[in-house]
Amino acid sequence: MINAFSKVMLKATDLRLSKWLFTDLNAGRKLALRFVAGETLEEAVAVAESLNAKGMSVSMDHLGEAVTDVGSARAARDDYLACLDKIATTGLDANVSVKLTQLGLALDRGIAIEAMRQIAGRAAEIETTVTIDMEDSPYTDATFDIYELIQQEFGNVGVAVQSYLYRSGADISRIAPLGGHIRLCKGAYAEPESIAMSRKEHVDANFATLTRQLMNQHVAKPAIASHDDRLIDLARTLVAGRASPFEFQMLFGIRTQLQEELVRQGHPLRIYVPYGSEWYPYLTRRLAERPANTLFFMRALFGK
Repeated sequence: MINAFSKVMLKATDLRLSKWLFTDLNAGRKLALRFVAGETLEEAVAVAESLNAKGMSVSMDHLGEAVTDVGSARAARDDYLACLDKIATTGLDANVSVKLTQLGLALDRGIAIEAMRQIAGRAAEIETTVTIDMEDSPYTDATFDIYELIQQEFGNVGVAVQSYLYRSGADISRIAPLGGHIRLCKGAYAEPESIAMSRKEHVDANFATLTRQLMNQHVAKPAIASHDDRLIDLARTLVAGRASPFEFQMLFGIRTQLQEELVRQGHPLRIYVPYGSEWYPYLTRRLAERPANTLFFMRALFGK
């Protein structure tokens, strides 16, 4: 969720000095490795295997977004196909999460659609799924359009919905009948107040409303992505006796004790495992979401 502090943080992390602090100093990399599973696929697989051993499934995300040329979009597609091949050969309990701008959406919608067809097709062959991450608002409509198209073709796709957007209830009503899975999260982009809530209590209240909406339907699989105790408790209450599948989702490196507690209680849990060299934008959103992460960085920077 992006509030006033978060917006300031996001602007600050756009500065060249800030990027240098994070990407060139050991302290910055130390912080990144708290939330990122490494820069290579092999490192990410090792993390995924350790999470599987704890009873957690994973979603592999090769970091990157908003590519500016066709070659980079195709390279991202190939990276995801390689990740799916690795999931198959290692037997990981895993799927993949993708960003459509990384697959060329900002360049040409057709390029992103074709890449998604190849990724979803390969995922279907190895009997796993693909989640389409939601990005900032200029791409919301296109993201749902492409999700609808690919889900109807392959039937193994999910999409993220953000509770800070006023439109999200209507979006769930539109896409839930398609099946697949719906990843409910709060939202991590700076959006205008005309389309997004900025106050935490409003975002949380809408998250609770959308959780109930998801749990009251039995076509799409709800994936409740939160680290908030009250929202997790609500979901635990709503899923009691639910026959249709659901899962919790959490981010790698955040509230690991809670993750283990959910597994001990028998709840299905999927950990979002990002990896790759393009980790800076992802890291800055984690800092903006949670001020305590910034304190962690400052301690690492000054060796405390």
